Amino acid sequence: MNNSKIKEEPNDFSLDALKGMQSVRATFTLPKNTINVITTVASQLGVKQKSIFDHLVENENIFNRIADEAQAYQPEKDHRRQKTFVLSKNCLSTLDTFAREYKLPRDVLVELSIRQLDPVIAREKEKHENRKILLKEMENFRQVQKRLLDKARYLVGGDDDTVQKLEGVFTQYDRNIEELKVVIEKGRTMEQFQ
Repeated sequence: MNNSKIKEEPNDFSLDALKGMQSVRATFTLPKNTINVITTVASQLGVKQKSIFDHLVENENIFNRIADEAQAYQPEKDHRRQKTFVLSKNCLSTLDTFAREYKLPRDVLVELSIRQLDPVIAREKEKHENRKILLKEMENFRQVQKRLLDKARYLVGGDDDTVQKLEGVFTQYDRNIEELKVVIEKGRTMEQFQ
């Protein structure tokens, strides 16, 4: 039996790090379009807004770029409204630190952070439009399948294994069409963006 001591790994668990992940609420005054962007991206990608904020704010490269842009940014005063978001404590602390360091309002930093999602919106909108094209083609192809199924029933009878297999394939195809319709309906919010 080996009596040597087992090497202990340092404890990676930190209560401070865990507390930094706690959720807090913060209210910002933002343009309506900016609020729509983060809401739409979160919904479309199935990601929590809190996670998006963490990604945008905790990424130092993104935030330094935003802070540089914010120095020259003149936000429009019209069409702004207050919106409360759930953020992590760390994210809010980082926002406060950057706002003090760069002498900028938090609202401007948040607005410009969210604008970093514009390329995501553009890509998702393009996918949405392409899904609509594919759906139309799938529905057109379904008409060809219906004719083939009718012909198979005529040639070998409705009880034939071949017909039953075709019916199974086409039933699954119909389910796929319906699932794509749901995805497209969910993506309709993308259509509001230019």
